[in-house]
Amino acid sequence: MEVAGLSDVGCQRENNEDSFLYWEPVDDRDFQRKGRLAIVADGMGGYEGGQEASRLAVETVREVYDKVVRDDPQAALVEAFLTAHDRIQEYAAQNPELQGMGTTCTAIVIRGRQLFFAHVGDSRLYLVRDSQISRLTRDHSYVGRLVESGIVRAEDAEKHPQRHILTAALGAGTEIAVDGGEKNVTLQDHDDLLLCTDGLWGVVSEDELLNAAANHTPGESCAALVKLARQRGGPDNITLQILRVVTGN
Repeated sequence: MEVAGLSDVGCQRENNEDSFLYWEPVDDRDFQRKGRLAIVADGMGGYEGGQEASRLAVETVREVYDKVVRDDPQAALVEAFLTAHDRIQEYAAQNPELQGMGTTCTAIVIRGRQLFFAHVGDSRLYLVRDSQISRLTRDHSYVGRLVESGIVRAEDAEKHPQRHILTAALGAGTEIAVDGGEKNVTLQDHDDLLLCTDGLWGVVSEDELLNAAANHTPGESCAALVKLARQRGGPDNITLQILRVVTGN
């Protein structure tokens, strides 16, 4: 794999409430069992609340995924998300000024050639393959519901004024439903996986994401896409990771 990630505060925020993480076990036997883990999270709840929520999410998901015994990456991710949800709520209860804190979270595991993922909120996971881009996650948002109901067209959703209103987030509500892949995805040579927060997809089109991934290394793509988002005004924090399958892996 070639892996790159980048996070930028953007042009209109004073602090960065996004977090991201890439992790793989050091021990070869653990690596064969666990694979690679990548996470992005977009916090909400004010200056400190958003930062703490996204930090807690990525740290908890990594910790739980590392320690869980079961040999099922999908189930392990769901367990890790549920634990993160509880920890964020506990942190808010201990710090009343942070009531309302929460975070999106999108995480992937790559074990061998198999892709597993879990998702809450509107951070996204894209697959770039054979000069085409497809979104593997669905937004847990008010506008996402309107699209699923047929009230709003998918092509209009990206610019809808209420597209950032979430219907689910880690730390928000008493229970959380974690989305995952309905079926396993087998990765191919030269596939790119792109995880990103809405600070990127909200101002950069899918065609532009595809073009960047297709014509650059993962590191160059990250830098070019953050630059483009900032040129568009950078209204939110911008965070992304790109993982590329290299021939022969």
